[in-house]
Amino acid sequence: MFTATVGTSDHEPFDLSDHVGDGPVVLAFFPGAFTPPCSNEMVALQNHLADFEAAGATLLGVSADSPFSQGAFREEHGIEFDLVSDMSGEAIRAYDLEMDIEELGLHGIANRAVFVIDDDGTVSYSWVADDPTNEPDYDDVLAAVEAAA
Repeated sequence: MFTATVGTSDHEPFDLSDHVGDGPVVLAFFPGAFTPPCSNEMVALQNHLADFEAAGATLLGVSADSPFSQGAFREEHGIEFDLVSDMSGEAIRAYDLEMDIEELGLHGIANRAVFVIDDDGTVSYSWVADDPTNEPDYDDVLAAVEAAA
């Protein structure tokens, strides 16, 4: 479990343990707001949001971006689910996703990955990108959510 800040206008605190036990939790880690692959992934997840909610899941995007960046990113792309700001890297390191993209000057960011956590707090599904520009198979993620529900 981890704590962080939710990237909304009021930057409220976030504690993963508050969400476990209320249906599956989908953690979608992404390298950075406003990059084309991350924008594509978060918009695709938004497009599947009704399916995740119908399965009783809570969908959360997680990145090292500031809450301010995440709030602007959500607004620009019409993202209705919460984005969690892990500027400290606590969650990114806990899930062994920390990486650097030297050519862009990015350090300590998250690799693209998706985890489904069941009501017991167990990771029941995981996908980690071989290349951070790759996106997950959204049908596989939804199937994992439905299996964990």
